Amino acid sequence: MTTTFDALGVSTELVDALATQGLIEPFAIQTLTIADALAGRDVLGKAKTGSGKTLAFGLPLLDRITKAEPRHPHGLVLVPTRELANQVRGVLAPLGRVKGLKVKAFYGGVGMEPQIEALTKGVDLVIGTPGRLIDLMERRELSVANVQVLVLDEADRMADMGFMPQVQKILHRVEGEHQSMLFSATLDRGVDRLVARYLKDPVSHEVESEDDTVDEMRHHFLLVHQMDKVKVVASIASGVDRTLVFCRTKRGADRLVEQLQREHVKAGAIHGDLRQAARERALADFTSGKLPVLVATDVAARGIHVDAVDVVVHYDPPEDHKAYLHRSGRTARAGALGVAVMLTLWNQENDVRVIQRRLNIDGPIVEVFSNDPRLRDLRAWDPSAEEAVA
Repeated sequence: MTTTFDALGVSTELVDALATQGLIEPFAIQTLTIADALAGRDVLGKAKTGSGKTLAFGLPLLDRITKAEPRHPHGLVLVPTRELANQVRGVLAPLGRVKGLKVKAFYGGVGMEPQIEALTKGVDLVIGTPGRLIDLMERRELSVANVQVLVLDEADRMADMGFMPQVQKILHRVEGEHQSMLFSATLDRGVDRLVARYLKDPVSHEVESEDDTVDEMRHHFLLVHQMDKVKVVASIASGVDRTLVFCRTKRGADRLVEQLQREHVKAGAIHGDLRQAARERALADFTSGKLPVLVATDVAARGIHVDAVDVVVHYDPPEDHKAYLHRSGRTARAGALGVAVMLTLWNQENDVRVIQRRLNIDGPIVEVFSNDPRLRDLRAWDPSAEEAVA
């Protein structure tokens, strides 16, 4: 049975604002969590990237917080990356305006003065990365003492990136009665301890396991030759609108962008050594479709939330099966069939087999060359019908 945002208890102003964006029926994680969150319960949501988490916590947060004094926000969302901070702001700021609430994002890599100026004028909902928020707190430009609703988004990634001590430092300074919501794809790596310590009698909701992520994708494991590898990526990208490519290193990402450009493919990079403005421009161009290929490192890509990624290419092998899922989860979002491609050299086959076994993917490794017409329409190509490499 389908439900609506209105039936879940979301305010009329927000329901109307969502309707103007064509959003009528909530996603599964929104259906499960919104009513509990609106009732003031602490919420633990286990859901993968792309499942609609931002509105799941954002709508109740905007409906529950009140106008705040300068430098003392009433809403706080902690996120692991600058890109995610911007994307959450992009979703919630227009809805905040409908409620008369100011929503701003705060992160490092850009000047602090405009952020301080915004806090001085008053921000009701702060979305930020832990490091920059602590900097602002230590300068006495920001206080989290009066926070009414606190959200930890992608807590597992914050743990992966070593942010747990900073997160706990911030949580320790939230003084009064408040509601906490935590969203994470997994509950390992210290996330479970965070839940036990900071959430009070949370109601837990889970949607879409890792196996669902695997099932919603078409997986291609392709044996390629070193000299032909870049051209294989170019062939794959020529058949779709948006291709996200993963490299292990920043230097490798830059080098691949140059090589793709020599193949007349418009490509850009996103990694930690780039200036924030360059990262934001590349991501904006990729999202809008102006840049068809984005080459990313694992850490930088944690903040990439683009709904219409057609193909994820593992140019360099992922660290393990979890990394394969994190990367591949950038496609197969919001119910669309995604395509994940792993390019394999002759000496990497054993690594691929290990990942396949861990994820119960029973696909062959197929040898291809860049002139293979099947590369231009990977959705239509069923690899399970192919002969595996001997």
